[in-house]
Amino acid sequence: MSASPEFSAILPTSQVEELIRTLVKAQRAFQMYLPNNPVYHRASEALGSAFIPVWNATDELVLTVAETDLIWEDAVVYSQLNKPDSFAWSLYKDGMRVLTLRRGVEEAEIVRFLDVVNRVKLLAADAADDLLTLLWEQDFQHLTYLFAEPVAEGHLPTVEPAAEEPRPPAAVGAAVREEVAEETAKPRGTVDLDDFDSTLYFLDPTEEAYIRGALDHEYARNVRGDALATIVDVFELREAADEREDIVQVLEHLFPSLLNSGDFRNAAGLLRELRVALGRAEELSPAHRERLDRLDARLSEPAIVTQLLQALEEGGLEGAEEDAAVLLRELRPSALEALVTYLPRIPEGALRRLLVEAASRVATQHPAEVLRVLKQPESEAAGGIVELAGRLKLEPAVPGLGEVLRRGTPPLRLAAVTALAAIASPGALAHLERALEDDDRAVRLAGVRFLGERGYRNALRRVEAVVLGREAREMDLTEKMAFFEAYGAVAGEAGIGPMRELLEPRGLLRRKAAPQLRACAALALGRIGTPEARAVLEAAAGDKDLIVRNAVNNALRGRSA
Repeated sequence: MSASPEFSAILPTSQVEELIRTLVKAQRAFQMYLPNNPVYHRASEALGSAFIPVWNATDELVLTVAETDLIWEDAVVYSQLNKPDSFAWSLYKDGMRVLTLRRGVEEAEIVRFLDVVNRVKLLAADAADDLLTLLWEQDFQHLTYLFAEPVAEGHLPTVEPAAEEPRPPAAVGAAVREEVAEETAKPRGTVDLDDFDSTLYFLDPTEEAYIRGALDHEYARNVRGDALATIVDVFELREAADEREDIVQVLEHLFPSLLNSGDFRNAAGLLRELRVALGRAEELSPAHRERLDRLDARLSEPAIVTQLLQALEEGGLEGAEEDAAVLLRELRPSALEALVTYLPRIPEGALRRLLVEAASRVATQHPAEVLRVLKQPESEAAGGIVELAGRLKLEPAVPGLGEVLRRGTPPLRLAAVTALAAIASPGALAHLERALEDDDRAVRLAGVRFLGERGYRNALRRVEAVVLGREAREMDLTEKMAFFEAYGAVAGEAGIGPMRELLEPRGLLRRKAAPQLRACAALALGRIGTPEARAVLEAAAGDKDLIVRNAVNNALRGRSA
């Protein structure tokens, strides 16, 4: 029977998940330690305690066994995709489909059940027993299960409750086994041809495949990862300060070794286990918490980060993308400079996406580190940090970008202009004004074009000084056009008079300006775009100079368009 509705309503899924987590940890402890070991006893006690809140809500817990999941009330309460490490798979592969736990199972039967599950893992390939037969021998009273029947040809498997199968008394079963053994016993030294397979290799293809699969499973098993997880479990279960001190010392030696050997998979697993343990370990001293937290900080040291990225680049991400993502999510601010420095070496692909995400996360969460690097334009990472600040539109990075604009190389100053233009805050625009007086043409051109597009009126004084002074006469045509168009955008109607004087000066003794300057004045009037500005342009539409006439016509067409 299933739990009553009122019980189900007050039993949160998270409580069942916690129970299953404790159960899996206990299974791992029972596998690693003998019953006389204190860790074995602590795991058993923790498992019994985990049942208490569940039994406060219901008398029965029905779990559906999927391939790698355990499901309760349509909710997945346990999932482990890696089959060799999956508790659900160890049940599912032998045919179990439903596991029912009832009040009282925690007293002794759940420990016996987990011992049976561990025993099944050690059975030989030709063993006569399996999970079903071993469970049947236990004669559980508070634990029942459903197994799938073997698939017959053309038929779907059916599931029958093991509890309904006839169970001979234990004494009768033992007597029958003894009798069969006596009847089938052969005299010592007798050779029976049936003991030998008639084929050349003594194994049929099915047996060969089974053995090959068992060997592959054994060699693929992450023994080191299991050992590390057990160490963290022991740390969580043991509350004595001296015992936890011993474990912390072990971890402090192990974690750097994992990183130095390139074992990032188990390093990621250790960090995952520690994060859970630190959240649940009771009465953890501040000193121990600080020392374990420093393991993450060690990961973010520039030399370690570079080594990590080299290993990921050389080894690829096949099968390790999740582990790499876990490690990169743990990076601290000190890793940002090494990340950004290494990033240009990585081609497009999954690894580059992971590194960009990691760098973006650190920069967003720690703008102070971005500012620190920007204030050192000589840093190898400065260019990448400037690009990152612009792409993320990090407004706190504006003072640092201003520093780059003052002290950086021309390419770096140009990148800073692009980043400030992307941020476009009032502070960013104020720094961009200085770009108009930069020694590098590309920097000036980028700055004036953006300020003109934004119509940033605070830049009028500097733009006007260039347009109406001698400086404009020494610029090439492209830069002249950019400054004059920006002048028209920021000056508005106030710029009509100066531009009229340049385009068509009045008075007999006034000399006309150079054709290029007059053409640029026409472009500025086109950007002003008022009726008065258009009238000035129309008056100059018949100018004798071809360059000026074309500029006027272009300005008029731009206005009409």
